[in-house]
Amino acid sequence: MILPGKRVPLPAVPVVHRRFEAHAKATPDATAVRWAGQSLSYRELNAKANQFAALLAERGHARGAKVGVCLDYSIDMLVVILGILKAGAAYVPLDPAYPEARLRLLLGQIADLAAIVASPATAELVDSATVPVIDLAQLADQLAALPETDPDVTVTGDDLCYAVFTSGSTGVPKLTAVRHENWFNLLNWLSREYRLDRRSHNLVVSAFGFDLSQRSLMAPLFCGATQHLMASRNFDPAMAYRLLGEHDIRVVHCASSTLYVLVDWEVAAGGDTLSRLDYVLFGGEPLHVERVLDWARREGNTCTLLHQYGVAECADVATSFDLAGYRRGEHDVAPVGRPGYNTDIHLVDEELRGVRTGEHGEICIAGRSVGAGYLNGSGPESARFTTIQVHGAPVRIYRTGDRGYVTGDGQLIVLGRMDTQVKVRGMRIDLHDIERALGRLPGVRQAAVVVGRTDSGETELTAFLVPAGDEPAEKDVRAQLLKALPRNMVPAHFRTISRLPLSPHGKVDRAALLDELRTTVPPR
Repeated sequence: MILPGKRVPLPAVPVVHRRFEAHAKATPDATAVRWAGQSLSYRELNAKANQFAALLAERGHARGAKVGVCLDYSIDMLVVILGILKAGAAYVPLDPAYPEARLRLLLGQIADLAAIVASPATAELVDSATVPVIDLAQLADQLAALPETDPDVTVTGDDLCYAVFTSGSTGVPKLTAVRHENWFNLLNWLSREYRLDRRSHNLVVSAFGFDLSQRSLMAPLFCGATQHLMASRNFDPAMAYRLLGEHDIRVVHCASSTLYVLVDWEVAAGGDTLSRLDYVLFGGEPLHVERVLDWARREGNTCTLLHQYGVAECADVATSFDLAGYRRGEHDVAPVGRPGYNTDIHLVDEELRGVRTGEHGEICIAGRSVGAGYLNGSGPESARFTTIQVHGAPVRIYRTGDRGYVTGDGQLIVLGRMDTQVKVRGMRIDLHDIERALGRLPGVRQAAVVVGRTDSGETELTAFLVPAGDEPAEKDVRAQLLKALPRNMVPAHFRTISRLPLSPHGKVDRAALLDELRTTVPPR
């Protein structure tokens, strides 16, 4: 089964920062970025980025180099990212929201790192690095003396633009690289398909280390709009909602769990700020559609919710679905839609042979979305980048490890991870199926299921529930669940909590739930 995306020609040199430079020439006085009461125009941001690119060139960090960025959200962050791109280098986000031990682990996975850009507030987090640390605050005078003109550096669509860490099944974080062509194709699709333009001002609400944050950072600058950054290292829903109301922000990119938080905030406040946005583009984890559907369909809500699917290895987003097209009862799982420009979805069996419409298979991504591969990978995960024969010709694909199917009307449905399937009492099940069933029960606002083990080593499921009102009785939840699921899929334990913990990326933090499980549910 092949679900093809629309073919759209790209420029001869599909380089992301060239679009930003074009806006700096066409609308130099337009506001490019706002942060903590400060702002820079496109002209000013371009000039500062050029000076930083010149600094990198002076230090020999030129085309092909990898430069770490350990900065809080700030104007300096955008200066640095654009400067790295202009120098022909690629940036690697080193999220200061991570613990120092985590950053040490990540640093050990980056081969040939040229330098790290940090600030006085973040430098200590990367003091284990064996490469130079660049502090912009200490170099202000030197930077001011460097040229403000666009550098004469050859950059092509094949050059790397960034590399982000993604969890690996081996337990070692994988550093996956994205080329300019991949990133340009994504941003071009989003801007053209959804008519994002100079009015499509953006607010970043996700953590810097998240792959989703990279397109959120660059999308408004690609379109000539204003980028708004929060002066907070971690997601602050109160601050985010206030900024959405105070500024003419039109677009937000976020994880599904972050959308739930923003919707809850709006409902509790009785406001309509979120409802008046143009778009929220969200995904990154299974959608509990009941959490947003009533809000999305209330009178006066003009915000378009785009439910999207993709992976870091393929420039973050591969498909998109307007949630206005979702019909209760028509789909058990909300679709993630159709592929973006120059992107194909392949559904294959274990032998990498195509399956038919409606049949379940592994989701593979092909086309100009597929990234350069893992920079630190030589193990089994690197084999996910492979080649299949399609109509007698080789096609490079990325095997996502997700399972799904294509509906009769050409919509992709993602059912869950192939590696999140577990055996309980001899039967293989998917945790996401249980979570979806729980989310449909009255009185349950949100649910997450984790796998534990008894003292005899048997697999055991525990469900964490966020109630919609009064705490639901366990016997009632169990009885309702038995009407929808086989007995072996009904969790052994139910725990009620006020909210599901989120990781810095805005997704449900299952590791934190496992810690909670170990301290609250004694082994048997």
